[in-house]
Amino acid sequence: MSLTKKLALAVAVFATPVLGAATASAEGERYVLVSHAPDSDSWWNTIKNGIALAGQQMGVQVEYRNPPTGDLADMARIIDQAAASAPNGIITTLADFDVLSGPIKAAVESGIDVIIMNSGTPDQAREVGALMYVGQPEYDAGHAAGLRAKGDGVASFLCVNHYISSPASTERCQGFADGLGVELGNQMIDSGQDPAEIKNRVLAYLNSNPDTDAVLTLGPTSADPTILALQENGMAGDIYFGTFDLGANIVEAIKAGTIKWGIDQQPFLQAYLPVVVMTNYHRYGVLPGNNINSGPGFVTAEGLEMIEKYAGEYR
Repeated sequence: MSLTKKLALAVAVFATPVLGAATASAEGERYVLVSHAPDSDSWWNTIKNGIALAGQQMGVQVEYRNPPTGDLADMARIIDQAAASAPNGIITTLADFDVLSGPIKAAVESGIDVIIMNSGTPDQAREVGALMYVGQPEYDAGHAAGLRAKGDGVASFLCVNHYISSPASTERCQGFADGLGVELGNQMIDSGQDPAEIKNRVLAYLNSNPDTDAVLTLGPTSADPTILALQENGMAGDIYFGTFDLGANIVEAIKAGTIKWGIDQQPFLQAYLPVVVMTNYHRYGVLPGNNINSGPGFVTAEGLEMIEKYAGEYR
């Protein structure tokens, strides 16, 4: 089957409300990916595309499950339910170690192989008994961004945290502050996830703190309304603006000069690689010797050709 046909079939899979088996497998392997993302977060569409394509190419069944509102207690229950269905493997985020480590350890103890992806750390993955970690070290990514911004003359900032209940989100903001060499303090705001509320809170903060040098957002959920806020108050293109992750609006803002850079953690790989790794492990007993860092990488206006083409889909 050509890659074009595979991609078309992958898209067709996601037209249904629940992602089910991508294709039948002679070996019968089935893998479940559990994320912490709410239904409203479009960034995770790239994750869904990654697991779908991996399922097609490897000839295995794949499923995507998540708590509709992003509630982590609900996610813990979903992990328990996934384990009870006896898949060959579970691929899961580790957004909060205290909440999620118990269900993950229980899955491992029941004989299910687990790979941690996207959030958590390699050390935490080892502690819960996972095979490996595939993702971006969030504090390190934030720190690298802070060092870059410091070199560009930034001394103060606003971090728009749209998922403050996730420790990984705070690590991004803290890493950025440490890279700048300043205290995080009240420079991080809990914006919530409602686009109108995010926009209003960004406008309010910048109105109360007019000397703010930079804005840092943590993904499309917070970046898209922030773009609108800066367009409304006339600061678009003037205030230093960096963001984590990519999306169609973020790419356009980078092209327009509103956003200086985006940090790409390559979410496609975070979903795609665990399916490939697990399938080969179960079929042939081979496993990479190390964890896999899918990011960070800085995306600027000079390197947008492929990213613009696949933003929100595979990039």
